[in-house]
Amino acid sequence: MFSPDDLSWDDFMGGQLRIAQPRYGYRAAMDPVLLAAACPARTGQSVLELGCGAGVASLCLGRRLGDVALAGLELQPEYAALARMNAQANNLSFDVIEGDLSEMPAELRAQTFNHVIANPPYFAPNNGTKAADRGREKAQREDTPLATWISAGMRRLKPAGWMTLIQNADRLSDILVPLAPLAGNIHILPVAARRGRDAGRVIVLARKGAKAPLRLLAPLVLHNQDRHLQDAEDLSDIAQSVLRFGKELQVVG
Repeated sequence: MFSPDDLSWDDFMGGQLRIAQPRYGYRAAMDPVLLAAACPARTGQSVLELGCGAGVASLCLGRRLGDVALAGLELQPEYAALARMNAQANNLSFDVIEGDLSEMPAELRAQTFNHVIANPPYFAPNNGTKAADRGREKAQREDTPLATWISAGMRRLKPAGWMTLIQNADRLSDILVPLAPLAGNIHILPVAARRGRDAGRVIVLARKGAKAPLRLLAPLVLHNQDRHLQDAEDLSDIAQSVLRFGKELQVVG
C-alpha cells in the first residue's frame, strides 16, 4: 500500500476535486476527466467503471451529477484503496471492488448498470518501453485484451445502456470489431491536441442492442493555437469548460 510520503494531492476540475495519486506510479491526467465528461449519465442512474485506478473518472462524474450510484472495479489493491480514500476525502459515495474484469466478482455479476465507462491500458503487450514502476506498467500496458474489456462491460449494462471508452486513436479498430455485434448508435469523437494535428485519442460511445448507424464526429481540439507559443495554458473554450469547470461533453444528443 502507498504511504503518505508516496502520494501527492492534485486538483482536478479547477479544484472541485482533490485527488491523492502516487508520486511515481500511474498518475491520471486529462483522459479520465474527458471520459467522465463524455459519459451521458443522468441524475439517479448507475455507473460502473472498469479499471478505476485512483478513482478520478468516477469521482469527476459524481461531482458533476451529484445523485448517481458509482461502482468501480480495480485489479490492483493499492489503487483500489486509494480510490476509496479519494472518495471519502471528497465526500462522494463510490463502491470500489477489487477483482479482475475477465473473472468478474460475484457481487458485480449480480448487478447491471445504466452506464459502463473505461480507460483501458493504451499500449499493446509488445508496444513501447516497459515502465519502471509496476503499478504504472500494469495500468498502461494491455494484459487483458480490449475485446474482453468490451464484452465484460456489455454484460454489466442494462438493455439500451451506454458504454463510454477513451483509448489511443490507433486502437480504434480493436474497439469497433468486438463492439459492433453487441451495440449500435456508435459515436466516435476524435481528440486532437491542436488544429491540423492527427487525433491522439478517441472517445467511443455505444448503446447496447441499438441499431442506429455509426457516427464519426468532428474532432475535439484541446488547445487554441496551432503550436505552443508561450509558457501558459492555451486550452480551447470547450476543453476549458470540461477540464477546469467540470462541464459535460455532449457527444450524444
